[in-house]
Amino acid sequence: MARVVVGMSGGVDSSVAALLLQQQGHEVIGIFMRNWNDESVTLNNECPWVDDSQDALMVAESLGIPFRVIDFSETYKKRIVDYMFAEYEAGRTPNPDVLCNREIKFDVFLEEALKLGADYVATGHYCRKQVETATSGTEIHRLLKGVDHNKDQSYFLCQVRQSQLAKALFPIGHLQKAEVRQIAQKHGLITANKKDSQGLCFIGKVSLPEFLQQQLKPKKGKIILVPPQALQVALYTGMEEITEENLDVWATPPQLTASMGQNIGEHSGAHYFTIGQRKGLGLGGMKKPPFVIGTDVHENILYVGEGEDHPGLYRSALKMKNETLNWIVPGEHLKPGERKRYMCRIRYRQELEPATLFVFEEYSYLLFDKPQKAISPGQFAVWYEGEYLVGSGVIL
Repeated sequence: MARVVVGMSGGVDSSVAALLLQQQGHEVIGIFMRNWNDESVTLNNECPWVDDSQDALMVAESLGIPFRVIDFSETYKKRIVDYMFAEYEAGRTPNPDVLCNREIKFDVFLEEALKLGADYVATGHYCRKQVETATSGTEIHRLLKGVDHNKDQSYFLCQVRQSQLAKALFPIGHLQKAEVRQIAQKHGLITANKKDSQGLCFIGKVSLPEFLQQQLKPKKGKIILVPPQALQVALYTGMEEITEENLDVWATPPQLTASMGQNIGEHSGAHYFTIGQRKGLGLGGMKKPPFVIGTDVHENILYVGEGEDHPGLYRSALKMKNETLNWIVPGEHLKPGERKRYMCRIRYRQELEPATLFVFEEYSYLLFDKPQKAISPGQFAVWYEGEYLVGSGVIL
Protein backbone atom coordinates (compact mmCIF):
# COMPACT_ATOMS: atom_id res chain seq x y z
CA MET A 1 0.00 0.00 0.00
CA ALA A 2 1.02 3.62 -0.52
CA ARG A 3 1.65 6.62 1.67
CA VAL A 4 -0.93 9.24 0.70
CA VAL A 5 -1.14 12.86 1.84
CA VAL A 6 -4.70 14.17 1.72
CA GLY A 7 -5.52 17.84 1.35
CA MET A 8 -8.14 18.17 4.10
CA SER A 9 -10.19 21.34 3.77
CA GLY A 10 -12.52 20.74 6.70
CA GLY A 11 -15.36 19.74 4.36
CA VAL A 12 -17.16 16.45 3.94
CA ASP A 13 -15.58 15.56 0.57
CA SER A 14 -11.95 15.58 1.69
CA SER A 15 -12.96 13.94 5.00
CA VAL A 16 -14.48 10.97 3.17
CA ALA A 17 -11.52 10.89 0.77
CA ALA A 18 -9.21 10.35 3.77
CA LEU A 19 -11.55 7.71 5.23
CA LEU A 20 -11.78 5.72 1.99
CA LEU A 21 -8.01 5.73 1.51
CA GLN A 22 -7.55 4.49 5.04
CA GLN A 23 -10.09 1.71 4.43
CA GLN A 24 -8.11 0.69 1.34
CA GLY A 25 -5.11 0.10 3.57
CA HIS A 26 -3.04 3.15 2.67
CA GLU A 27 -0.95 5.09 5.16
CA VAL A 28 -2.81 8.40 5.28
CA ILE A 29 -1.57 11.82 6.43
CA GLY A 30 -3.90 14.83 6.55
CA ILE A 31 -2.73 18.35 5.73
CA PHE A 32 -4.74 21.55 5.90
CA MET A 33 -3.45 24.27 3.60
CA ARG A 34 -3.58 27.75 5.06
CA ASN A 35 -3.61 29.99 2.02
CA TRP A 36 -4.59 33.37 3.39
CA ASN A 37 -3.70 35.46 6.43
CA ASP A 38 -5.81 38.59 5.96
CA GLU A 39 -8.89 38.12 8.15
CA SER A 40 -10.41 41.43 6.97
CA VAL A 41 -11.67 39.89 3.74
CA THR A 42 -12.98 36.65 5.20
CA LEU A 43 -16.56 36.65 6.46
CA ASN A 44 -15.69 35.44 9.92
CA ASN A 45 -19.19 34.22 10.75
CA GLU A 46 -19.29 32.10 7.60
CA CYS A 47 -16.69 29.35 7.51
CA PRO A 48 -13.41 31.06 8.49
CA TRP A 49 -10.24 29.04 7.97
CA VAL A 50 -9.78 28.55 11.72
CA ASP A 51 -13.06 26.63 11.98
CA ASP A 52 -12.27 24.66 8.83
CA SER A 53 -8.84 23.61 10.09
CA GLN A 54 -10.39 22.63 13.43
CA ASP A 55 -12.97 20.45 11.65
CA ALA A 56 -10.21 18.84 9.58
CA LEU A 57 -8.21 18.16 12.76
CA MET A 58 -11.21 16.53 14.46
CA VAL A 59 -11.81 14.27 11.45
CA ALA A 60 -8.13 13.30 11.39
CA GLU A 61 -8.24 12.50 15.11
CA SER A 62 -11.36 10.38 14.68
CA LEU A 63 -9.60 8.43 11.91
CA GLY A 64 -6.38 8.21 13.91
CA ILE A 65 -4.21 9.73 11.20
CA PRO A 66 -1.40 12.31 11.54
CA PHE A 67 -2.46 15.88 10.79
CA ARG A 68 -0.75 19.21 10.34
CA VAL A 69 -1.44 22.74 9.06
CA ILE A 70 0.97 24.16 6.48
CA ASP A 71 1.04 27.85 5.61
CA PHE A 72 1.14 28.49 1.87
CA SER A 73 -0.15 32.06 2.14
CA GLU A 74 2.97 33.72 0.73
CA THR A 75 3.02 31.50 -2.36
CA TYR A 76 -0.77 31.76 -2.73
CA LYS A 77 -0.57 35.55 -2.71
CA LYS A 78 2.15 35.61 -5.37
CA ARG A 79 0.71 32.98 -7.69
CA ILE A 80 -3.04 33.38 -7.23
CA VAL A 81 -4.06 36.63 -5.52
CA ASP A 82 -1.67 38.94 -7.37
CA TYR A 83 -2.68 37.29 -10.64
CA MET A 84 -6.37 37.77 -9.78
CA PHE A 85 -5.91 41.47 -9.07
CA ALA A 86 -3.93 41.99 -12.28
CA GLU A 87 -6.54 40.19 -14.37
CA TYR A 88 -9.52 42.09 -12.91
CA GLU A 89 -7.62 45.36 -13.29
CA ALA A 90 -7.11 44.52 -16.98
CA GLY A 91 -10.83 43.86 -17.43
CA ARG A 92 -10.60 40.07 -17.51
CA THR A 93 -12.27 37.44 -15.31
CA PRO A 94 -9.77 34.94 -13.88
CA ASN A 95 -10.59 31.57 -12.38
CA PRO A 96 -8.57 31.26 -9.16
CA ASP A 97 -9.73 27.70 -8.45
CA VAL A 98 -8.23 26.39 -11.71
CA LEU A 99 -4.96 28.15 -10.89
CA CYS A 100 -5.03 26.97 -7.28
CA ASN A 101 -5.08 23.36 -8.44
CA ARG A 102 -2.21 23.86 -10.89
CA GLU A 103 -0.07 26.18 -8.74
CA ILE A 104 -0.85 25.17 -5.15
CA LYS A 105 -2.53 21.78 -4.62
CA PHE A 106 -0.60 19.92 -7.29
CA ASP A 107 2.60 21.93 -7.10
CA VAL A 108 3.79 23.35 -3.76
CA PHE A 109 1.45 21.09 -1.77
CA LEU A 110 2.65 18.09 -3.80
CA GLU A 111 6.27 19.11 -3.14
CA GLU A 112 5.59 19.20 0.63
CA ALA A 113 3.88 15.81 0.44
CA LEU A 114 6.87 14.29 -1.38
CA LYS A 115 9.15 15.63 1.36
CA LEU A 116 7.04 13.57 3.78
CA GLY A 117 7.73 10.49 1.69
CA ALA A 118 4.31 10.44 0.03
CA ASP A 119 3.65 8.32 -3.04
CA TYR A 120 0.53 10.34 -3.89
CA VAL A 121 -1.54 13.34 -2.90
CA ALA A 122 -5.32 13.05 -2.74
CA THR A 123 -8.13 15.59 -2.81
CA GLY A 124 -11.91 15.55 -2.47
CA HIS A 125 -12.56 16.49 -6.09
CA TYR A 126 -15.45 14.93 -7.99
CA CYS A 127 -13.36 13.63 -10.88
CA ARG A 128 -11.55 10.43 -11.78
CA LYS A 129 -8.20 9.26 -13.13
CA GLN A 130 -7.50 6.44 -15.53
CA VAL A 131 -4.04 4.96 -16.04
CA GLU A 132 -3.08 3.33 -19.33
CA THR A 133 0.19 1.91 -20.64
CA ALA A 134 1.41 3.24 -23.98
CA THR A 135 3.07 1.01 -26.57
CA SER A 136 6.38 2.51 -25.46
CA GLY A 137 5.71 1.20 -21.95
CA THR A 138 5.21 4.62 -20.36
CA GLU A 139 2.13 5.33 -18.26
CA ILE A 140 -0.56 7.68 -19.53
CA HIS A 141 -2.79 9.39 -16.97
CA ARG A 142 -6.20 10.55 -18.16
CA LEU A 143 -8.56 12.89 -16.35
CA LEU A 144 -12.23 11.86 -16.36
CA LYS A 145 -15.45 13.53 -15.27
CA GLY A 146 -16.85 12.69 -11.86
CA VAL A 147 -19.65 10.11 -11.90
CA ASP A 148 -21.94 12.68 -10.24
CA HIS A 149 -22.35 14.99 -13.23
CA ASN A 150 -24.06 17.60 -11.05
CA LYS A 151 -20.89 17.87 -8.96
CA ASP A 152 -18.27 17.07 -11.63
CA GLN A 153 -15.17 19.17 -10.88
CA SER A 154 -12.89 18.03 -13.69
CA TYR A 155 -13.16 21.57 -15.10
CA PHE A 156 -11.16 22.89 -12.15
CA LEU A 157 -8.30 20.49 -12.94
CA CYS A 158 -8.13 21.42 -16.63
CA GLN A 159 -4.66 22.97 -16.30
CA VAL A 160 -3.06 20.15 -14.31
CA ARG A 161 -0.11 18.61 -16.12
CA GLN A 162 0.62 14.94 -16.78
CA SER A 163 3.42 14.83 -14.19
CA GLN A 164 1.07 16.26 -11.55
CA LEU A 165 -1.79 13.93 -12.47
CA ALA A 166 0.54 10.95 -12.14
CA LYS A 167 0.84 11.70 -8.41
CA ALA A 168 -2.87 12.46 -7.82
CA LEU A 169 -5.69 10.36 -6.39
CA PHE A 170 -9.40 11.24 -6.38
CA PRO A 171 -11.01 8.80 -3.93
CA ILE A 172 -14.62 10.07 -4.21
CA GLY A 173 -14.82 10.63 -7.97
CA HIS A 174 -16.86 7.44 -8.47
CA LEU A 175 -19.51 8.49 -5.90
CA GLN A 176 -22.61 10.66 -5.86
CA LYS A 177 -22.60 13.56 -3.37
CA ALA A 178 -25.44 11.95 -1.42
CA GLU A 179 -23.36 8.76 -1.07
CA VAL A 180 -20.42 10.77 0.26
CA ARG A 181 -22.61 12.31 2.97
CA GLN A 182 -24.05 8.88 3.83
CA ILE A 183 -20.55 7.44 4.27
CA ALA A 184 -19.60 10.37 6.50
CA GLN A 185 -22.74 9.92 8.61
CA LYS A 186 -22.23 6.17 8.91
CA HIS A 187 -18.73 6.72 10.30
CA GLY A 188 -19.69 9.62 12.55
CA LEU A 189 -17.58 12.27 10.85
CA ILE A 190 -18.42 15.75 12.16
CA THR A 191 -18.36 17.16 8.63
CA ALA A 192 -21.17 14.86 7.44
CA ASN A 193 -23.80 17.62 7.26
CA LYS A 194 -21.53 20.61 6.79
CA LYS A 195 -22.52 22.98 3.99
CA ASP A 196 -20.29 23.05 0.92
CA SER A 197 -17.93 26.01 0.87
CA GLN A 198 -18.45 28.50 -1.95
CA GLY A 199 -15.34 30.50 -1.19
CA LEU A 200 -12.00 30.79 -2.92
CA CYS A 201 -9.75 27.76 -2.90
CA PHE A 202 -8.91 26.82 0.72
CA ILE A 203 -9.47 30.36 2.02
CA GLY A 204 -13.01 30.08 3.32
CA LYS A 205 -16.10 31.96 2.25
CA VAL A 206 -14.72 35.19 0.83
CA SER A 207 -16.71 38.21 -0.28
CA LEU A 208 -15.19 38.76 -3.73
CA PRO A 209 -16.16 42.47 -4.00
CA GLU A 210 -14.58 43.17 -0.60
CA PHE A 211 -11.58 41.07 -1.59
CA LEU A 212 -11.08 42.99 -4.83
CA GLN A 213 -11.51 46.33 -3.09
CA GLN A 214 -8.47 45.60 -0.93
CA GLN A 215 -6.37 46.42 -3.99
CA LEU A 216 -8.68 47.77 -6.70
CA LYS A 217 -10.22 50.92 -5.33
CA PRO A 218 -13.78 51.96 -6.24
CA LYS A 219 -13.98 54.38 -9.14
CA LYS A 220 -17.27 55.88 -10.28
CA GLY A 221 -18.11 55.62 -13.95
CA LYS A 222 -20.92 55.62 -16.50
CA ILE A 223 -23.26 52.75 -17.32
CA ILE A 224 -24.14 52.90 -21.01
CA LEU A 225 -27.26 51.09 -22.23
CA VAL A 226 -26.62 49.82 -25.77
CA PRO A 227 -29.73 49.06 -27.87
CA PRO A 228 -29.58 45.86 -29.98
CA GLN A 229 -29.84 47.78 -33.25
CA ALA A 230 -26.61 49.68 -32.44
CA LEU A 231 -24.55 46.50 -32.76
CA GLN A 232 -23.42 44.56 -35.76
CA VAL A 233 -22.38 41.18 -34.40
CA ALA A 234 -20.79 38.72 -36.84
CA LEU A 235 -22.09 35.23 -36.09
CA TYR A 236 -21.23 32.02 -37.91
CA THR A 237 -24.20 30.68 -39.87
CA GLY A 238 -22.62 27.58 -41.38
CA MET A 239 -22.45 29.13 -44.84
CA GLU A 240 -19.19 31.06 -44.52
CA GLU A 241 -15.72 29.81 -45.35
CA ILE A 242 -13.80 28.84 -42.22
CA THR A 243 -10.45 30.65 -42.29
CA GLU A 244 -8.29 31.99 -39.49
CA GLU A 245 -9.35 35.51 -40.49
CA ASN A 246 -13.05 34.62 -40.25
CA LEU A 247 -12.57 32.78 -36.97
CA ASP A 248 -10.87 35.89 -35.62
CA VAL A 249 -13.88 38.00 -36.58
CA TRP A 250 -16.34 35.59 -34.96
CA ALA A 251 -14.20 35.42 -31.79
CA THR A 252 -13.74 39.19 -31.40
CA PRO A 253 -16.14 40.94 -28.97
CA PRO A 254 -18.16 43.82 -30.48
CA GLN A 255 -16.40 47.18 -30.40
CA LEU A 256 -18.41 49.33 -28.00
CA THR A 257 -18.35 53.12 -27.65
CA ALA A 258 -20.27 55.51 -25.41
CA SER A 259 -21.90 57.08 -28.47
CA MET A 260 -23.74 53.81 -29.16
CA GLY A 261 -26.19 54.27 -26.29
CA GLN A 262 -27.34 56.38 -23.38
CA ASN A 263 -25.98 56.89 -19.89
CA ILE A 264 -28.49 55.28 -17.49
CA GLY A 265 -26.56 55.09 -14.25
CA GLU A 266 -23.32 54.93 -12.32
CA HIS A 267 -21.11 52.01 -11.29
CA SER A 268 -18.32 51.73 -8.70
CA GLY A 269 -15.60 50.40 -11.03
CA ALA A 270 -15.65 48.64 -14.40
CA HIS A 271 -12.97 46.21 -13.17
CA TYR A 272 -15.45 44.70 -10.67
CA PHE A 273 -17.77 43.41 -13.41
CA THR A 274 -17.70 40.53 -15.86
CA ILE A 275 -19.44 39.77 -19.15
CA GLY A 276 -22.91 38.38 -18.63
CA GLN A 277 -23.20 39.69 -15.06
CA ARG A 278 -26.70 40.67 -13.98
CA LYS A 279 -26.48 41.25 -10.24
CA GLY A 280 -24.93 44.30 -8.60
CA LEU A 281 -25.75 46.79 -11.35
CA GLY A 282 -28.27 48.73 -9.24
CA LEU A 283 -30.50 49.41 -12.24
CA GLY A 284 -34.28 49.39 -11.97
CA GLY A 285 -37.34 50.25 -14.01
CA MET A 286 -36.28 48.37 -17.13
CA LYS A 287 -38.56 46.19 -19.24
CA LYS A 288 -36.03 43.34 -19.30
CA PRO A 289 -33.21 42.59 -16.85
CA PRO A 290 -29.90 44.29 -17.79
CA PHE A 291 -26.74 42.28 -18.47
CA VAL A 292 -23.14 43.43 -18.79
CA ILE A 293 -22.13 43.11 -22.46
CA GLY A 294 -18.77 44.88 -22.22
CA THR A 295 -16.32 46.63 -19.89
CA ASP A 296 -13.81 49.34 -20.69
CA VAL A 297 -11.39 49.55 -17.77
CA HIS A 298 -9.34 52.30 -19.41
CA GLU A 299 -12.28 54.71 -19.77
CA ASN A 300 -14.06 53.08 -16.79
CA ILE A 301 -17.29 52.53 -18.73
CA LEU A 302 -19.71 49.66 -18.21
CA TYR A 303 -21.84 48.63 -21.20
CA VAL A 304 -25.14 46.84 -20.62
CA GLY A 305 -27.90 45.41 -22.79
CA GLU A 306 -31.54 44.66 -21.98
CA GLY A 307 -32.54 40.99 -21.84
CA GLU A 308 -30.57 37.78 -22.20
CA ASP A 309 -31.35 37.72 -25.92
CA HIS A 310 -29.30 40.89 -26.50
CA PRO A 311 -26.88 40.27 -29.42
CA GLY A 312 -24.00 41.81 -27.46
CA LEU A 313 -24.02 38.79 -25.17
CA TYR A 314 -23.33 36.24 -27.91
CA ARG A 315 -20.36 35.09 -29.97
CA SER A 316 -19.87 32.09 -32.24
CA ALA A 317 -16.22 31.51 -31.42
CA LEU A 318 -13.48 32.18 -28.91
CA LYS A 319 -9.75 32.68 -29.27
CA MET A 320 -6.86 31.35 -27.17
CA LYS A 321 -3.09 31.83 -27.26
CA ASN A 322 -1.42 28.48 -27.89
CA GLU A 323 1.01 29.11 -25.02
CA THR A 324 -1.95 28.87 -22.58
CA LEU A 325 -3.17 25.52 -23.92
CA ASN A 326 -2.82 22.49 -21.67
CA TRP A 327 -3.25 19.02 -23.17
CA ILE A 328 -3.72 16.45 -20.40
CA VAL A 329 -1.98 13.83 -22.56
CA PRO A 330 0.66 15.92 -24.39
CA GLY A 331 1.17 13.47 -27.26
CA GLU A 332 -2.49 13.86 -28.23
CA HIS A 333 -2.33 17.60 -28.92
CA LEU A 334 -3.46 19.02 -32.24
CA LYS A 335 -0.79 20.49 -34.50
CA PRO A 336 -1.08 23.78 -36.44
CA GLY A 337 -3.45 23.27 -39.36
CA GLU A 338 -5.42 20.53 -37.61
CA ARG A 339 -9.00 20.63 -36.35
CA LYS A 340 -11.17 18.30 -34.30
CA ARG A 341 -14.70 18.09 -32.86
CA TYR A 342 -15.13 18.15 -29.09
CA MET A 343 -17.74 18.79 -26.44
CA CYS A 344 -16.80 22.02 -24.70
CA ARG A 345 -17.65 24.38 -21.86
CA ILE A 346 -16.56 27.93 -21.14
CA ARG A 347 -17.37 28.01 -17.43
CA TYR A 348 -17.90 25.59 -14.55
CA ARG A 349 -21.25 23.77 -14.63
CA GLN A 350 -22.17 25.03 -18.06
CA GLU A 351 -23.82 22.36 -20.19
CA LEU A 352 -21.36 20.83 -22.65
CA GLU A 353 -21.67 22.32 -26.13
CA PRO A 354 -20.47 20.84 -29.45
CA ALA A 355 -17.64 22.80 -31.07
CA THR A 356 -14.69 22.43 -33.42
CA LEU A 357 -11.18 23.27 -32.25
CA PHE A 358 -8.96 24.86 -34.89
CA VAL A 359 -5.22 25.14 -34.18
CA PHE A 360 -2.97 27.61 -35.99
CA GLU A 361 0.65 28.68 -35.45
CA GLU A 362 0.06 31.21 -32.64
CA TYR A 363 -3.63 30.99 -31.78
CA SER A 364 -6.36 28.39 -31.49
CA TYR A 365 -10.11 28.88 -31.87
CA LEU A 366 -13.22 27.07 -30.68
CA LEU A 367 -16.07 27.47 -33.17
CA PHE A 368 -19.37 26.50 -31.57
CA ASP A 369 -22.31 24.94 -33.39
CA LYS A 370 -24.50 27.64 -31.84
CA PRO A 371 -23.56 31.07 -30.44
CA GLN A 372 -22.48 31.07 -26.80
CA LYS A 373 -23.64 33.51 -24.15
CA ALA A 374 -21.20 35.57 -22.06
CA ILE A 375 -17.82 34.33 -23.26
CA SER A 376 -15.54 35.98 -20.71
CA PRO A 377 -11.86 36.82 -21.34
CA GLY A 378 -9.63 35.31 -18.67
CA GLN A 379 -11.81 32.26 -18.07
CA PHE A 380 -10.86 28.76 -19.21
CA ALA A 381 -12.35 26.97 -22.18
CA VAL A 382 -12.27 23.19 -21.77
CA TRP A 383 -12.84 20.38 -24.27
CA TYR A 384 -13.88 16.79 -23.67
CA GLU A 385 -13.96 13.57 -25.66
CA GLY A 386 -16.57 11.34 -24.04
CA GLU A 387 -15.70 11.12 -20.34
CA TYR A 388 -12.15 12.38 -20.86
CA LEU A 389 -11.08 15.97 -20.32
CA VAL A 390 -8.67 16.44 -23.22
CA GLY A 391 -7.43 20.01 -22.87
CA SER A 392 -8.01 23.65 -22.00
CA GLY A 393 -6.91 27.20 -22.73
CA VAL A 394 -7.37 30.77 -21.50
CA ILE A 395 -10.01 32.77 -23.39
CA LEU A 396 -8.76 36.00 -24.97
